[in-house]
Amino acid sequence: MHTTAPLPGVTTVLDAAHLIASSAPYLALLVLLVGIAAGLNAVRRRRRADAALTDRFEVELVPTTTFNPRAEEVARAGHHFARIRHAAGDIPPRGAATRLRYTVHDGQMHCYLEGPAAAAAVVRMPAYAEVDVRTRKGAPPTHSVHFALAQDARRGDAR
Repeated sequence: MHTTAPLPGVTTVLDAAHLIASSAPYLALLVLLVGIAAGLNAVRRRRRADAALTDRFEVELVPTTTFNPRAEEVARAGHHFARIRHAAGDIPPRGAATRLRYTVHDGQMHCYLEGPAAAAAVVRMPAYAEVDVRTRKGAPPTHSVHFALAQDARRGDAR
């Protein structure tokens, strides 16, 4: 009887196919666990974004009669608006978005800047030199930041 030797690499391919077939239940379980973890992470991020969207801070931007910004000032204001997103902290992008909203009341146009409440201090800062920032009544107060080391330095107790 005549037997032929298998082609080179065929035994390796057959061994790999056997390994995959025997470990398929474990791979399926791994894929299922990764899918569940990804789904739970998506739900958690969605809830955090929804919570951030319900807790927003809004100011009215009122330009003066001489408001006429140059290109440099517009670019500087754009950087200011981008800082609002970073000041919001670890909030998903959908919840930390900065929005400009324009409305008309009694024939007058109003511009509102809205951002996450976590970044209220940055939202209150004026982006343009000739634009007044008005907060609504009932807005949460801004709290001063005090550094213990700075207070010690003023008293002369610095190390």
